[in-house]
Amino acid sequence: MAPLGQTVEKTRAGNRLLAARESASLLPDCLVDAKRIANTVISGWHGRRKRGIGENFWQFRPYGEGESLARIDWRRSARDDHTYVRDREWEAAHTLWLWADLSESMRFKSTLALDSKEARALVILLALAEVLSRSGERVGYPGVMEPVAARNGAERLARALYHNGATTVLPDTQMIRSPSEIIVIGDFLDSPSDVLESLSQLARRGLRGHVLEIADPAEESFPYAGRTEFTDPETGQTLTAGRAETLVDDYRRAYIARRTTLGQGLRRLGWTFTTHRTDHPASQALASIHTYLSGGAGGMTTAIQGRTP
Repeated sequence: MAPLGQTVEKTRAGNRLLAARESASLLPDCLVDAKRIANTVISGWHGRRKRGIGENFWQFRPYGEGESLARIDWRRSARDDHTYVRDREWEAAHTLWLWADLSESMRFKSTLALDSKEARALVILLALAEVLSRSGERVGYPGVMEPVAARNGAERLARALYHNGATTVLPDTQMIRSPSEIIVIGDFLDSPSDVLESLSQLARRGLRGHVLEIADPAEESFPYAGRTEFTDPETGQTLTAGRAETLVDDYRRAYIARRTTLGQGLRRLGWTFTTHRTDHPASQALASIHTYLSGGAGGMTTAIQGRTP
């Protein structure tokens, strides 16, 4: 008979293997949803929003002294008394790293949600890979896929995740060899100090980042009453509340404090932070990340979005 410690470890290993297989089984459906969502937002996805060498029109702006006359758009200038030049959008490819937490806590789904946090994270992850790849960016996943510049970036990432699995701890950046940008997706329910310590290591390596927190609506509102048993999906520990409704105020204060501390810490790192609830459309999360990537309102600052308790 095996010692109790070995038995527990084997059980945990078996559970991790089962969870990995279940995560992999989500990928085909998530890829279909991701492509559908990407198709709804791709028309408004505008790369880096800087003028430079490229084929796509970006903007008209007033002619500046000393500029080449060949750049003047005479048709636009004929509309009024000003002279305008036509700028094109800068299309130099960048490397963006994507990462999503697929740990046990991400599998939670309340009756108020449209999807589990895990499924929503995968859809957003693959939709990002789709639109970024179509925009000509290089997309990679730390520890799973080296950056690729290909139109089928979403399919490549889904295939890599299916065969290699995804880490459930914060990203290992050993394969990142130059300053880049990273988008980190998860629920971030661990201690804010622990999360910030891990992310600060990425910032010290020259990574600029955006954090997207995925939240189930029940995690924000705490809609529980009466005798309720709560189970930690990571450790299996349980807590039984005789009257759960008496905990709601303290819970909400703690939840908001955790989120506020995380957002403030990320701002000090020069990163951005947004939240997304699983009872809202996934396209909303893509829109917030697009704002960050395009350098618009909220870019490189803390922008806590979504409804709070």
